[in-house]
Amino acid sequence: MNSRKVVYLFFSTLLVGSLSGAIVGFIIDFDVYTGGDITNMVVGVIWLLGISAAFSLVSQMGFFAYLTLHRFGLGLFKSARLWNRIQVVLIAFVIFDLIYLRYIAFATEGETILNYTIMPVLLLAYGLVIAYLKAKGTNQGAFIPALFFIVVVTTIEWVPALTVNDPKWLWMYFAPLISANTWQLLTLHKLTNQPNTKARA
Repeated sequence: MNSRKVVYLFFSTLLVGSLSGAIVGFIIDFDVYTGGDITNMVVGVIWLLGISAAFSLVSQMGFFAYLTLHRFGLGLFKSARLWNRIQVVLIAFVIFDLIYLRYIAFATEGETILNYTIMPVLLLAYGLVIAYLKAKGTNQGAFIPALFFIVVVTTIEWVPALTVNDPKWLWMYFAPLISANTWQLLTLHKLTNQPNTKARA
């Protein structure tokens, strides 16, 4: 992939993450941004774009870190099948942690573990859809790596907001991360012109 494509991926991901985060943030605090004059709204939108851009940069660092990890895993285990099985175990472990550990840490009286199950299950379902699209655009060998990236890497990037457990910041952090991660994952193989080849992330 040449430098022009790298620059395109960087700035397009930045744009996707910034816009998605700004939209979600604006909806969450709609009354705050529309309750004053036009200057208040403009400054608010600029702030949202800036903070969302920062989160999308985290997404990009995570993406290229995973590409490195994926190559390392393939080299270490000498088998794509074995590496995929390990990734499946890690996916299950992360989903379990998202449910149980957050329930232990943040559950209040009267809350059930079901309240902490919905979000991880939706993330897994979304990951399955994106992994299917990735596999369809490349090959079946890309399904597990794509699912791992969407579920595990996104969760790792999301940790700062998860530890705070503020609903507003959970969504403001999550929106640019998941949109930027999805964009990168589904765009990379188009830029490298490697559809329907051997297993790649």
